[in-house]
Amino acid sequence: MLRVVSWNINGIRRPVQGVANQEPSNCAAVAVGRILEELDADIVCLQETKVTRDALTEPLAIVEGYNSYFSFSRNRSGYSGVATFCKDNATPVAAEEGLSGLFATQNGNVGCYGNMDEFTQEELRALDSEGRALLTQHKIRTWEGKERILTLINVYCPHADPGRPERLVFKMRFYRLLQIRAEALLAAGSHVIILGDLNTAHRPIDHWDAVSLECFEEDPGRKWMDSLLSNLGCQSASHVGPFIDSYRCFQPKQEGAFTCWSAVTGARHLNYGSRLDYVLGDRTLVIDTFQASFLLPEVMGSDHCPVGAVLSVSSVPAKQCPPLCTRFLPEFAGTQLKILRFLVPLEQSPLLEQSALQHNNQTRVQTCQNKAQVHSTRPRPSQAGSGRGQKNLKSYFQPSPNCPQASPDIELPSPPLMSALMTPKTPEEEAVAKVVKGRAKASEAKDEKEVRTSFWKSVLAGPLRTPLCGGHREPCVMRTVKKPGPNLGRRFYMCARPRGPPTDPSSRCNFFLWSRPS
Repeated sequence: MLRVVSWNINGIRRPVQGVANQEPSNCAAVAVGRILEELDADIVCLQETKVTRDALTEPLAIVEGYNSYFSFSRNRSGYSGVATFCKDNATPVAAEEGLSGLFATQNGNVGCYGNMDEFTQEELRALDSEGRALLTQHKIRTWEGKERILTLINVYCPHADPGRPERLVFKMRFYRLLQIRAEALLAAGSHVIILGDLNTAHRPIDHWDAVSLECFEEDPGRKWMDSLLSNLGCQSASHVGPFIDSYRCFQPKQEGAFTCWSAVTGARHLNYGSRLDYVLGDRTLVIDTFQASFLLPEVMGSDHCPVGAVLSVSSVPAKQCPPLCTRFLPEFAGTQLKILRFLVPLEQSPLLEQSALQHNNQTRVQTCQNKAQVHSTRPRPSQAGSGRGQKNLKSYFQPSPNCPQASPDIELPSPPLMSALMTPKTPEEEAVAKVVKGRAKASEAKDEKEVRTSFWKSVLAGPLRTPLCGGHREPCVMRTVKKPGPNLGRRFYMCARPRGPPTDPSSRCNFFLWSRPS
């Protein structure tokens, strides 16, 4: 039996649950080993690894008992990327990065590219530069003892952002290139399995809310899948495409069979998702060899769950891994030059060492002579200060002779007496004045106290009280608008429950309230 599994891991360097207590340097490597052990597959295809070659470490790429192959994004760091891990008993005979063949090596590539004249070289390079496809070719033996060639295409198809129409064009061109390559491999006599994240929910049964989506059946991605796949059922179909959706072949009417959920809204709790991950096999392969096709929603650690299939064939491992294998990369094979190699001190001959020592001695003697000459010509402190003494600090505070001083005998006129100009007040008027003055001081003190109290209340008031949602009367959660537009950065309150079907009373209600600025 041959077991293949695909999983959009959403970052291969991010530790999965249960591995966070390991050492940080070894955490990711332990996580990958535990993932492969838990999936227990002969071939594991991972998507959205979010790692570039400069960030790939040896413990992460080379796992004991497996040989691995990576495709990296060449445009952005921490973006896209796919990887395939094969057990040593399923070592491929060939491996290749990309669909166009532009990144293929001279030996060890898969080949069979088909007619790609409708694409320009720049377009092909752009489609393959995001690290979205990886091919491995294996020898398999059927239960009848016949050997066949099986090619696995590990893909992470682009997502069509509604706000960026050019990404929809990019996605459809990627679909077209994938179909051309897969059909060319079929025409060459190889069995083909396309597995990974196709980023399209094919049928309404594969989406949680297909009824509310406008023109669901008219989506270009779904129309492309209609042309690629045969209708449901393995034996007969009105439309005969070259490939079969293996899960719908075994479970044609299974509802709620989703593989992707929104992590922001907590939709996985109520299984409010869609099926974006597939294992597609050519018709002959699925009908003759597929024994099961499954989903693994219980496996956590990503916003996707693994999918896979079991084939009634055995793998015939190659004697040597293809050149694309990560163990042959210079940084892991020990052939890459290190910077320390350029910092090792070179050995000098005895003659050079002796000449260098004599030169250092001559320089030291000359330096001492120069210092002695400088000391002899420098004047002594007594000689230097004999002509003119240094001023005392008090000399700067003595009165200047140019500024006239007032004579002590001159009497300054006294100011006029204010008491002579003021009329005396009666006792009653003085008492009233004292009362008015006291009330004024008390009023000023009270106003100052109120101002001080209001200031500290505004500073130490704390956050505003969290509002309650209208549907459940439960505290809301605060979110921030991240979509570009006039409301970017604004905060709002919404129901804290996970997203689910509108008919489910336990799911999120439609409460919404903008947060007032503090």
